[in-house]
Amino acid sequence: MIDHLPRANGARVLADLHALRAIGTYKTGVHKPTFSEPHLRSLQWLVQRLPEAGLAGEIDGIGNVISASAKAGPKLLAGSHLESQNHAGWLDGPLGVVYALEAARVINCDPATSGAVEVAAWCDEEGHFGHFLGSRSYVGAVSEADIDAARDRSEGRTMREALASADLAGRPRLQAERGRHVGYLEAHIEQGETLESSNLQIGVVTSIVGIWQYRITFTGEQNHAGTTRMAIRRDAGLALARFCVAIDDRFPAACGPRTVWTTGRITLEPGAPSIIPGAAEMLFQIRDDDPAVIARLEDLLHSMAAEVDRQGRCGVAVERIRTGTPAWMDASFQQAIEAASTDIAGGKSLRMPSGAGHDAQVLATIMPSGMLFVPSIGGISHHWTENTADADIVIGAEVFVETCRRLLAR
Repeated sequence: MIDHLPRANGARVLADLHALRAIGTYKTGVHKPTFSEPHLRSLQWLVQRLPEAGLAGEIDGIGNVISASAKAGPKLLAGSHLESQNHAGWLDGPLGVVYALEAARVINCDPATSGAVEVAAWCDEEGHFGHFLGSRSYVGAVSEADIDAARDRSEGRTMREALASADLAGRPRLQAERGRHVGYLEAHIEQGETLESSNLQIGVVTSIVGIWQYRITFTGEQNHAGTTRMAIRRDAGLALARFCVAIDDRFPAACGPRTVWTTGRITLEPGAPSIIPGAAEMLFQIRDDDPAVIARLEDLLHSMAAEVDRQGRCGVAVERIRTGTPAWMDASFQQAIEAASTDIAGGKSLRMPSGAGHDAQVLATIMPSGMLFVPSIGGISHHWTENTADADIVIGAEVFVETCRRLLAR
């Protein structure tokens, strides 16, 4: 029984989340892109809270907040991120940071518990400048050349410019001290409707999908829209549209049970209503936790492109521009989350994969890692209406603290 042990303070957790929500408020959500003024204020907010948990920390040279405890015993790393997608939700990222902070306040200040929780906020998980640049920097997977090349996808400014304007230029980028931590734990809203629709409170993440991204280009012939007969047109835009429909027709027979695919952006050249597009491009993404499934679907993309080529009207080229390696969460972490859920949430948990990418998949390359989910109302995320019931937030915090305690006691 755990009734005698210190537990998460639900009111304090909710107050912290609302304090972060008040920084960069947009409607009922937030707008705090990486290195924006609201994002930097959120990082400073966290640094100022760390002493409450017996932690010392700072913002490093890539925008991570990394903290350390002087308490004796094993150390568990925990956290998430504080920037947001543009005009998005208030819990995607901050929930995991506040849970980590609360676990540190409860455990680090308890003399009866050996060891400590060390809190991290990883920069740019949302990919404004790149893919997981903060957590990848921490594990030693980001070079200075990578930072030189990074550019804000919305505003076009370089990461070097952003770091300089944030007074972070010249600061060292902190990297993991191998062997220091027993592992890494992250909490997150589900960003789907599985838990809510099943009346469950905790998701025990088994794996995090890999994300593969492609640029598919179509080459036809630009010509006058009024004088070129339909029978002889080489319309790259029409070829692209037919290709999108063909993907939805043919992928279901080759995909896995949880594979998802998305066409995220379509561009036509020159894009004028009186000109037949001579070129078209689509950005296409596939997510799955099985590389064999991705390989099969990628082969199908190439064979479909070859079929269009053979028809002779438009050429098609498929270029892979991002490769994502799936990550499997540590079995002992899953067991600890499930056991904590049994004690606190009456076992209302479910083992499930994550269809979204998270920093935990990066940390899993150097240490055992785990993730827990709490329900998302209506399954909505990456939108300002994103929300989770207060009761679910509090239960999640209590399960998170108890999971940390169990992992430190192993």
